[in-house]
Amino acid sequence: MFKRIFSKQNIILVKELVRTDFKLRYQGSVLGYTWSLLRPLLIFIILYIVFVKFLKVGAGIPHYPVYLLLGMVMWNFFLEMTMMSLGSIVGRGDLIRKIRIPRWIIVISSSLSAVINFLLNLVVIAIFMIANHVSISWSVLFLPLIFFEVYVFSLGISFFLSAAFVKFRDINYIWEVFLQAGFYITPILYPLSRISNHTYQKLMILNPMAQTMQDARYSIITHQTITSYALFNNGYYIYIPFLIVLITLLIGATYFKKSSKFFAEEI
Repeated sequence: MFKRIFSKQNIILVKELVRTDFKLRYQGSVLGYTWSLLRPLLIFIILYIVFVKFLKVGAGIPHYPVYLLLGMVMWNFFLEMTMMSLGSIVGRGDLIRKIRIPRWIIVISSSLSAVINFLLNLVVIAIFMIANHVSISWSVLFLPLIFFEVYVFSLGISFFLSAAFVKFRDINYIWEVFLQAGFYITPILYPLSRISNHTYQKLMILNPMAQTMQDARYSIITHQTITSYALFNNGYYIYIPFLIVLITLLIGATYFKKSSKFFAEEI
């Protein structure tokens, strides 16, 4: 099975699709690929001025500018990956009708385009960390696992959305509403410590995006960050976000597999 999935032909096809995605996305743009870095930076500057300089939201949080930027970059990766994957099958309708290829490759290629942007933004975060004199500890070694969890969670949602969008075009607008709501109930702009009610803190951190953001901030910025391990005292509840990620991937992949048989007729 793994030999078939990671066959040379599939790898070459994924590379070509990723390359094509990048060319089409920035076609006709003066700054081109630079927008993948400029967009989150410009949004960060606006939010930094409003929430840090005016509202003083990050008061008491060490290296809050980096704290805020990391949360924004992680959320932007989740948003970009799911939104790009949502229309990926429909966008490749001509290819699906003409060539018999594994449908999942199209979603994977869209996700990898988002991963490349994410890695570029991590370089920017590294520069901000150096400028803010953020000290690095051994906990930075957990970052790849944390980011992989975000990717798996996003991939499960991407599989589901891309398949559902073939039949239900309204799913695009519904998902935009979910993303908008998720942005505010996830501790991106504000530290979780600003939520005084511990029950609300625990409910919020069951969200895999909140859990991964807090863990990432704890790993590379400050150990003052509240994590699920601290909230639940290493109890069984700390495994709920991981369970949600696995269930999401299972449901998304299963629904995609069943629906993919009819993509060519329904697109």
